[in-house]
Amino acid sequence: MKAKPFLMLFVVFLAIALNGETDGSRRWTAELEGGAVFSGYNEARIPNAGGTLFSLSKDLDIAVKAYSRLRLSYTFARRHELSLLYAPLTLKATGRLPADVSFTGVLFPRDTAVDGIYTFNSYRLTYRYRLVHKPRLRLDIGVTAKIRDAEIALKSTTLSASKTDVGFVPLLHARLEWDWSRQLGFLCEVDAAAAKQGRAEDVLLALNWRLSPRLHTRFGYRFVEGGADVDEVYNFAWIHYLAAGLAFVF
Repeated sequence: MKAKPFLMLFVVFLAIALNGETDGSRRWTAELEGGAVFSGYNEARIPNAGGTLFSLSKDLDIAVKAYSRLRLSYTFARRHELSLLYAPLTLKATGRLPADVSFTGVLFPRDTAVDGIYTFNSYRLTYRYRLVHKPRLRLDIGVTAKIRDAEIALKSTTLSASKTDVGFVPLLHARLEWDWSRQLGFLCEVDAAAAKQGRAEDVLLALNWRLSPRLHTRFGYRFVEGGADVDEVYNFAWIHYLAAGLAFVF
């Protein structure tokens, strides 16, 4: 899946927001999150039967890099919200393989210098309902429709192999805001699901700081963990984010 169609939808969503009227029951929020991302474990075996299990993060080196995410949300009827999220991610690995690796039917000999690519782009539509609405405590629950655009690739000077996967993943969603004061509070946001074939979790833990009624900032830690154990692919990864964000309410 290419990012351009989703970004076009994001722009249309934003244009509707800017041209819409805002009253007490309608509100738009644009969020930008960025920071540093680095890999925890990242193990793959492709295909699951016949491939070689190797680690993109232990057998190779994955450098820390910058990342960014965009979210646009629309609150209506006071307790209901829809949001679009664009969360691209590509990590690059380099090094020499410590053993022979059979990957998608291509054999990379031991000590081969390779470049690895791990891509996990995420496009999500979320609906959430405000279950608890108190002056200092708010709890939203909902569901997320996620499209994942994933790729794992290995490349040397003479060999190359890649496995791509585009698929739909339904997730449960929850968001908790606990204000300690008028300016400072705690934020926890979760998208998660689990099944026999695999699991997925995207969790944010952050301090939320209100600079003004319309401008909020946050600082915290996010992790994305999960993967799949099916016939075609075995891959489980844990990705860490040092996150900072801005939210503009209009």
